[in-house]
Amino acid sequence: MEPIGEGAVAPDIEIRRLKLADARDLAPLIAAYNQSLFRGPPSSPDTYYAEQLLQDRTAEVLGARLDGALVGFVLFYDIPDLWTGMRSGLADHIFVDHRHRQKGIAKAMVDVLAEEADGRGWSKLVLHAPRNPGTGRRLYEKVAEPADWASYVIRFVEREPSVR
Repeated sequence: MEPIGEGAVAPDIEIRRLKLADARDLAPLIAAYNQSLFRGPPSSPDTYYAEQLLQDRTAEVLGARLDGALVGFVLFYDIPDLWTGMRSGLADHIFVDHRHRQKGIAKAMVDVLAEEADGRGWSKLVLHAPRNPGTGRRLYEKVAEPADWASYVIRFVEREPSVR
């Protein structure tokens, strides 16, 4: 793991794939993640939605626990890679509770996900990064290189992330 600061000691982080039983712990983090993107009043934790997400047939979620508390997650997909004929990983959302940032937790989750590459036959791991620069984007610039493409979106819902 890359150093996280002068004399800082990396916390003991448990990172594993989340299961249905983790939905109650995941729901408040999803609400906090959405609030960090869209601002405004925080939404109520939605355990039902977290349960649906953890049972989704295409998405998988890694969670990071610190002293038993869920403090971060990565939502990712295992998808075909048409360029290589292999598969690739796509980390669509990475979030760490604001009280636990700058401790190396997000990087540790990306490292654990990258360790899946050989076993899953991934040619690459794509990290979707926020468009606007800021603390969240520094992680992506530290662990990966810019992709050969830009992403565009066709929105079907009128909710857009706030510009920071």
